[in-house]
Amino acid sequence: MILELIRKRRSIFPVQYNAKPISKEALEKILEAANWAPNHKKTEPWRFKVLQGNSKEALGTFLANKYQEVEAKPKKLKIKKLLDNPSKAAAVIAICMQRDPNESLPEWEEVAATAMAVQNMWLCCTEMGIGSYWSSPGLIKYMDVFFDLNEGEKCLGFFYMGYYDEAPETGVRQPIEDKVVWLE
Repeated sequence: MILELIRKRRSIFPVQYNAKPISKEALEKILEAANWAPNHKKTEPWRFKVLQGNSKEALGTFLANKYQEVEAKPKKLKIKKLLDNPSKAAAVIAICMQRDPNESLPEWEEVAATAMAVQNMWLCCTEMGIGSYWSSPGLIKYMDVFFDLNEGEKCLGFFYMGYYDEAPETGVRQPIEDKVVWLE
């Protein structure tokens, strides 16, 4: 049931991943789920860059170096995390959004459509037993230096993915009744 799957979706962090690789077929299925996200005016703004192997380490090195370059007082723990997280993941997907060149709709709608694509990936990962986590560090504003982004394309974050051993915690939400006003 879809509601059960939605309730089971959790952030599973790179430190929790084991060494099991994710097959290309599984990654393709996850990306295909993303491709079916709703989007206004059929702009399909989501763009993804899949990092595996050495490209993950290159990303970690870039993020750690850029952080040290732009941060007045870089923290050693954050440098280590930026360096290590991509390597701990079986795959990292850079989440990008391609702005409609005609600007036929507000940018927030294209960002929202991209976020819905990520939610589709996240739900697919949950169903497949793959842990995932969307990270949006401040350093994403520099990703045009790392990636060859098209004009109007921007990076919105990274989707870390990996298999895990320990069951995630059960989620908790405040009652929906506290968040809804019924009007008649």
